[in-house]
Amino acid sequence: MRSPRAVFSVLRAGLVCFGLSPVAHASEAPAVFEHADNDLTNERSLQRGAKYFVNYCLGCHSAEYVRYESLVEDLGLTEDQLVRNLMFAGGKPQDTMETSMRPEDAVHWFGRKPPDLSLAARSLGTDWLFSYLKSFYVDPDGSQGVNNLMTPGLSMPHVLWEQQGVQRVVFAEEVDADGNAREIFDHFEQVTEGALSAEEYDALVRDLVNFLDYIGEPAQLKRQQIGLRVLAFLAFLLLLTYALKREFWKDVH
Repeated sequence: MRSPRAVFSVLRAGLVCFGLSPVAHASEAPAVFEHADNDLTNERSLQRGAKYFVNYCLGCHSAEYVRYESLVEDLGLTEDQLVRNLMFAGGKPQDTMETSMRPEDAVHWFGRKPPDLSLAARSLGTDWLFSYLKSFYVDPDGSQGVNNLMTPGLSMPHVLWEQQGVQRVVFAEEVDADGNAREIFDHFEQVTEGALSAEEYDALVRDLVNFLDYIGEPAQLKRQQIGLRVLAFLAFLLLLTYALKREFWKDVH
């Protein structure tokens, strides 16, 4: 079995090759970097995120460290809801979330196999993923007709373009102290409207990132719940200990 360090190394290499690199140009990243503000305790958000992942991501990307059946308990679903709404490729609830795309087809269409997304949120961070999914822009020179400020030269198409619409990037010229000019990101300009408003698209991306955060470490939901119970027990124990101390020492004073 591969060690966690080896898994992260393989994942990072695959993300970089497909254009999901955690490093963007220094002049560009701060301009588009946004906070996801995702909430793992929001069960409805996780359910919607699972739906978006299956509809928009699973066609190319796997989540091979996650079994469908784990979504039943963690996301508050019934097995019937799981099978009808999230398992379009058939299989059993005990199966892992594998893409149906053949590796040779992926190489033919994209030039490389899309990376597994099981640990993407842990490797890249939720804020980075949120910003990435909002930073696609039209680029005739791109391999898929688009580019992304967070990962210039990526191989991935903008699968959410119908929801976000098409936008182009506008650069401004900046001159440094030595008189050297360079282009920096200024803003995005909408070319065609999408099916969703900007606020609705943000909500969709936030739900999707929330689900990616969950599958990166499903146990964190239970860990947080256990942690709250432990803190509540310790607070009760503190009060009990203090009351016991006062009872023992009341006659001394």
